[in-house]
Amino acid sequence: MIAACIVLAVLLLLFCLYLLVLLRPAKPQRVPAAALFTDYAHRGLWNAENGIPENSLPAFRRAAEAKFGIELDLQLSRDGIVMVFHDENLRRMTGKDAKLSDLTFDELRALRLGNTDEVIPTLREVLAAVDSRVPLLIELKGESTDTALCPVADALLCGYAGPYCIESFNPFLLDWYKKNRPDVYRGLLYTNVVREKKKASAANLLLTAAALNFIARPHFIAYDERVKNALPVKVCTRLYRAGKFTWTVRSLASYDAAYTDGACPIFERFIPARK
Repeated sequence: MIAACIVLAVLLLLFCLYLLVLLRPAKPQRVPAAALFTDYAHRGLWNAENGIPENSLPAFRRAAEAKFGIELDLQLSRDGIVMVFHDENLRRMTGKDAKLSDLTFDELRALRLGNTDEVIPTLREVLAAVDSRVPLLIELKGESTDTALCPVADALLCGYAGPYCIESFNPFLLDWYKKNRPDVYRGLLYTNVVREKKKASAANLLLTAAALNFIARPHFIAYDERVKNALPVKVCTRLYRAGKFTWTVRSLASYDAAYTDGACPIFERFIPARK
């Protein structure tokens, strides 16, 4: 009986540690720009059927012209150029079976997005095309502790006059921003990683539990709409009042549900009738 009580006490202590220390987000150093809390076109306002591929300059220009915020993805080429592209592998969007990070800028420039003449843009080109007209929600890609992307991207973003915020699944990339640019509004992307990757590794379990929040100390949570009732989401957004963004919204019903929940919708495949 005594042994059982000790085990229960230890488990309770660990749970409290999880809630109060590991899961706890940070408060922003300054109030984030109000413009950040808006609708975001996921990878731009793209339409593959009309020849406008995701994460392309036409998709970003179209979103900016429609006054929608833009969600986009950053990776480094082999020679250190910040490219705007989602997948780790180039195959789905370009037909080339290779990692983006294994190719140089010139090699990437020779590829085309989908069945179009569009190329993979650089962050510099995207910032010039958007021209500070709308806010940016920028995902930093990467699944290791390598933070080389952060300072290179940050050097470009420092010249962007419009509002922007940073998000990532990788707590180590957010940690770089916590240490080096604490004034930038940063967010943890969240989903059930174990389910998505179909692998219950230690890393995936920790990410699914958001137990690495103590590294990232995010200001907001950008959660998969399918897991909005997960414990980490509820604790961060209800108990600690972290900001809320939700992805990927693909219908008006989901769009309305996002606003009912007080979350900024990241949408695709339809254009919201209201913002």
